[in-house]
Amino acid sequence: VTVATHRMDKFFLHLIQVVFCINIALADEENTISVLSISKSSNTHGQRVKRQWEWNQLYAVEENKKEIPHLLGKIKSSITSSNAKYVLEGEGANSIFRVEPQNGDVYAWKRLDREEKSEYKLTALIVDRNTGKKLDEPSDFTLKIIDINDNAPRFTLEFFNGSVPEMSSRGTSVVRVTAEDADDPTVGAHAEIIYSIHAGSDYFVIENKTGIIRTKLSQLDREEKSSYEVVVEAKDMPGYQGGLSSTATVIIKLTDINDNPPVFRQGNYSFNVLETIQVKSEVGRIKAEDADEPWNSNTKYDFIERAITDTFHIKTDANTKEGVITLKKPLDFETRKEYSFIVEATDPSINLQFIHGKPTKTRTTVNIKVLDADEPPVFTAPFYRFEAYEDAPLRTVLGFVSAKDPDATRNSVRYSLGRSTDREPFFQVLSNGNILSVKPFDRETNAWHNITVTANEIAPNGQKSDVTVTIKILDRNDNPPELATNPEINICENVAEGTVIQTISAVDKDEMAPGVNFGFSLSKEENNFTLKDNQDNTAEIIIKRAGFSHQEHTRYFLPVIITDNGTPLLSSTTTLSITVCSCTAEGKHIKCQRFAAATMGISVHALIAIFLCIVTIIVITLLIALRRKQKKNAFTGLGKDGDINEQLVRYDEEGGGEMDTNSYDVSVLRSVRKNGARPREEIDVRPCLYAQVKKPAANGEMAVMIEVKKDEADNDRDGIPYDTLHIYGYEGSDSLAGSLSSLETGSSDSEQDYDFLNDWGPRFKTLAELYG
Repeated sequence: VTVATHRMDKFFLHLIQVVFCINIALADEENTISVLSISKSSNTHGQRVKRQWEWNQLYAVEENKKEIPHLLGKIKSSITSSNAKYVLEGEGANSIFRVEPQNGDVYAWKRLDREEKSEYKLTALIVDRNTGKKLDEPSDFTLKIIDINDNAPRFTLEFFNGSVPEMSSRGTSVVRVTAEDADDPTVGAHAEIIYSIHAGSDYFVIENKTGIIRTKLSQLDREEKSSYEVVVEAKDMPGYQGGLSSTATVIIKLTDINDNPPVFRQGNYSFNVLETIQVKSEVGRIKAEDADEPWNSNTKYDFIERAITDTFHIKTDANTKEGVITLKKPLDFETRKEYSFIVEATDPSINLQFIHGKPTKTRTTVNIKVLDADEPPVFTAPFYRFEAYEDAPLRTVLGFVSAKDPDATRNSVRYSLGRSTDREPFFQVLSNGNILSVKPFDRETNAWHNITVTANEIAPNGQKSDVTVTIKILDRNDNPPELATNPEINICENVAEGTVIQTISAVDKDEMAPGVNFGFSLSKEENNFTLKDNQDNTAEIIIKRAGFSHQEHTRYFLPVIITDNGTPLLSSTTTLSITVCSCTAEGKHIKCQRFAAATMGISVHALIAIFLCIVTIIVITLLIALRRKQKKNAFTGLGKDGDINEQLVRYDEEGGGEMDTNSYDVSVLRSVRKNGARPREEIDVRPCLYAQVKKPAANGEMAVMIEVKKDEADNDRDGIPYDTLHIYGYEGSDSLAGSLSSLETGSSDSEQDYDFLNDWGPRFKTLAELYG
C-alpha cells in the first residue's frame, strides 16, 4: 500500500508539473515566449537579426528529495563563441541558484520551500569570458516553486476556552475554533480544512466547515460536572488520501445559574451565651449550603415561631451566606435558662423551572442555653428626676433611688455619689439611696442639676452600676422685676400734651410663667408726666402738660414702681431721666450734647461731688509736697553745722494697735542698761544694745522709762537714731480731709442730701434706700 501510495504521489506530481508548464505558456504567451524564444523572421528591411535565448522552461518543486545540488533546467543563447560564458543575476543567484558557465545548466543548491518564498526573479546573461562584455541583451525570467501538501493545518491557539450556561438547550453555540494551512490554496485541496471532534463528542458537536462547537445534550448540570475538555482535529485535503492534520484542546466551562435550593447539612445547632451579653451582639451562626456559586446564592433565613422574634433576630451575612443570630433584648438567667426554635432557609430568586421536584425550603433546630453571670445591680428606673424649690432648707430629702442585685445571691446594695455637673456638690447620696441637699439652690443661677448615683454590691468583687439623676429647681418669687428699657428719655420742648414719649417694659429673673403680670405706677404725683399701665406688662409715659423749655428746666426725674404678682409680691423703683431738648420742625432732637454725662447715668450732683473730690486730692498733694520740702531744708541746715547720720527705716506694716506685740516688743522700753551710758570713745565689743537690756522686776511708770531711754539715745551717738523707734510724742493736728470713719454717717445731723442716688439707676438702688 505504501509503494502504491508513493507511486500515485509521483504520478500526481508529474501531472502537476506538466499542467503548470502548459498554464505558463498559455497564460502569458506573448510575454513569455518573447522571453523564451526570439522570432526567426528574416531581415526584410536590411536590419540586423536579433540573437535568441533558448532554454527549457524553469520551475522547481518544493522540498525536492533529490541530492543537492540538483538540476532545475538549462538556459541557452544562439550565440556560439568559445569565449562565451553564462551568468545568473537576481534573487538567490550564486547562492541558491548557480549556472554552469559553459553549457547554461541551472542547479539548485538548497531545498526550496514555497511557504518561505513562492517565486524568484532572475536574469540570464551571456558575456565574454575574458572581457566580461555582454554578448547579448539580458533576459529576465521568473522561477516559480510548485506547491506540494507539506504543511498540516495549524490552530491559531494551542488551547481554546469556551463557556455556556448550564441547563442550556441542545445546539447552543459554545465557541468557534480556527486553523490555518500554509500551503497554496490554489493548488488542489492543499489548504482546504475540515474540523472534527476526537474527544468529547458525547456532549458537544462541531460544524466541520466553520469550526463552531455546539451542545449535543440539553441541560448539562454544572453541579455534576463544571467543565469539559474537548479535542478538535483540523485536516486538509478532504476526500483525498494523504491529507495532513493537527489537533487542539478546547476547555468548555458551564456557567452557573440559580437552580439549586439551600440545604441544611446539620439537623440542629447549639449555642451557649452569658446572660450579660449585650443587645445586638452575635449569638451564633448557622448555614444552609447552596450548590450554586456564591453570586447566585440568595439564601434568606426566617424564624418559624414569631414569638422568638422579640428576643432574637437573624440576618444573612452577604459574604459567607450564613445566618447570623443576634440578640434583640437582654437575657436573664433567673427568668429563662434556655431557648429552642426552628429556622427556615429559602432562596426567593431561584429559577423554579429547573427544580424538577426538589424541595425549595429547608429547616433546622437552634438551641440557645443561657449561662449565669455575676450581674451588676439593676435600678428600678433607667433614670430618675426629682424637683426641689430653690428656698428648700438644707438636708432636705429630694428623693431616693433603688437598685437590686438580679443574681440569685441577692447581695445588698449601697449607694454613693458619682459624677456631677456641679463644680461644688449640691447633693449628698446616703447609703440607703436618699438624696439630700447640702447647699442652697438658686434657680436663676442653675435651674437643673445632673448627678450620677452609683450602686455597689456589698460583696467581694461586687459589681456596680450607675444611673443618671436629674434635679429640677423650682422657682420662688425672690427677685423683684426690673426695667427692661432704657431709663434715659429725650423729649422736645414743644411736645404736645398727651403725647406718649416712651413705652416701658419689665423683666424678672424669676421664671416667667404664663400668669406673671407686672404692674406699673408712679411713686408720687407728678405735674408734668403721667403713667398709663397697659395691663400687658408694658406701660406708657405720657406728657401731662405742654410748654417745656430746655433753658428753664432741662431735666426731670420720674420714679416708677414696678410690681409683680408673685408670692410674695415684690417691687422695685426705677427712676426715669427725662431730658428736654431743642428739636427741629421734623422732631429731631438737637442741643442735647450738654447732657451726655447724664445720658451715661451720672447726675449733676454726682458731677459736683466728683469735682470736689478731685480738688481736695490736689490740695492734699500740694500740702504734703510743701511739708516734705520744709523738712528737707531743715535737714540741709543741720548738715552744715554738724555731722548727723540719719538712718531711714521703711515699715511695710502699720501694726495692729495696742494689742499688736509682733511689730514691736514693748518690753524693750521697760528695760535698762546694766552699766549706764557707754562712753563714745570706747570700742563696743559686747553684743548689741537690745541683747544687753534687762526687764525691770516690777512695773514702773512708763513715762520715767521713756525718759531714761530717751537720755540714753541722746547721749549715745553710735546707737540707733531716735527716728527709728515707734515712739511718737505728738499726735498731730486735725486733717484737712476730715474723718474717714463711717460712724455717724446715718445720723440726722448730716447736711448732705443723698436723694441723687435715686438718679443713678438700679445699681445704686440699695444705697438710695439706705441714705435717700
